[in-house]
Amino acid sequence: MKLITLLPADKYVIINRTILTEVDKKNLINLYEPIIGFSAVSLYLTLWSDLDRLELMSKDFTHHHLMSILKCDLETIKLSREALEAMGLLKTYVKTGDINSYVYELYSPLSAPEFFNNPILNIVLYNNIGEIEYNDLKKIYQKVNIDLQDYEEITQTLNETFEPTNIPLVEARKRVTLPLNINSDIDFDFLISSIPKTILNPKAFTKKIKELIINLSFIYNLDNLKLVELIRASLNETGNINKEELRKNARKYYQFNTGSLPTLIYRNTPEYLKNPLGDNSKKGKIIAVFENTTPYDFLKAKYNGSEPTPRDLKLLESLLIDLELTPSVVNVLIDYVLKKNNNRLSVNYIETIAGQWKRAGLKTAKEAMEFAEKEHKKMQTKNLKTKTHVKENAVPVWFDETITKEEVSEEEQKELENLLKNI
Repeated sequence: MKLITLLPADKYVIINRTILTEVDKKNLINLYEPIIGFSAVSLYLTLWSDLDRLELMSKDFTHHHLMSILKCDLETIKLSREALEAMGLLKTYVKTGDINSYVYELYSPLSAPEFFNNPILNIVLYNNIGEIEYNDLKKIYQKVNIDLQDYEEITQTLNETFEPTNIPLVEARKRVTLPLNINSDIDFDFLISSIPKTILNPKAFTKKIKELIINLSFIYNLDNLKLVELIRASLNETGNINKEELRKNARKYYQFNTGSLPTLIYRNTPEYLKNPLGDNSKKGKIIAVFENTTPYDFLKAKYNGSEPTPRDLKLLESLLIDLELTPSVVNVLIDYVLKKNNNRLSVNYIETIAGQWKRAGLKTAKEAMEFAEKEHKKMQTKNLKTKTHVKENAVPVWFDETITKEEVSEEEQKELENLLKNI
């Protein structure tokens, strides 16, 4: 990319590509500022305030205007702009000339649920502010859950309330967010030139491999020199990069230097994805265990307190980071597979089911449990129709529909509390 010097006289105009609300300001300060800093957030809010009354497009400004408002130099403005671009909050276009002209397109911040469910942003925020601040922040965005089990919905539909009319439809603006733009310093030319051609296939760095390298470098904080070492150790006999080996080597390096894996496997489900309060049935208590336990601790409890193996940790990491399953859904998946597969965590088996659950868009423990039951019944029906004899393995206790309305006894309550306590 051509290096362009930013000057005070350079002009800019702001285009609003989304719908911006007061909630977005709160999210910017609470969620984004700990990651990108106050200067970048101040720049975003200043550009926002420069929009016209319709909030569609601003008049022309100079960058001297930004310097005066923000009380900072052009280098700080440039770095702040790049931080906004990397986070998917801003797109920048430039037309060069005697005076350069910039177009800044504003996009919405992620909503709180989207942010807390993003595997990368979630980890970075947690690492930047620490566990106590992170948990306090989650409480601010906690969803109010009310148990409506004994209520009947009587909400009217549109066609029940209004007569149809022939008013023409107008295309309205929509809320628009950009995907996370990882600001990578990886020099792929350097990586390629640093590995002898005798052992490297010239076509080894495919688009998918490059994306994997960028993601690994971000999650595990890897620089160019360390990446060369890890990639060399991950080449196969054909000179191509073995993705699984590269992931394993990056993970080992991170564990050796930090003593742990990225924190996602050690965290439970965000509050907004939890079941409503007040469900005291057996099923409700089981859901609470899934929701309030980290995947690491849940698997450890399933192993009667024994540490999960490195292979198991790799599997958990893949489910949470690659497939972006939530912690409670991963716990349901572990419980389901262990019951169905004779207490064994077969990687191929669990990844097949995980892929199906990912495509189904499951986010909560309750959704995962219902989906698993439905698929199990579908398979049973199919076997009956084809008269296929399949050996019945054990199924999770939550498959029993009677436990939905069954209150937990005092003894069972203590058992569940002990389970949570041990976990």
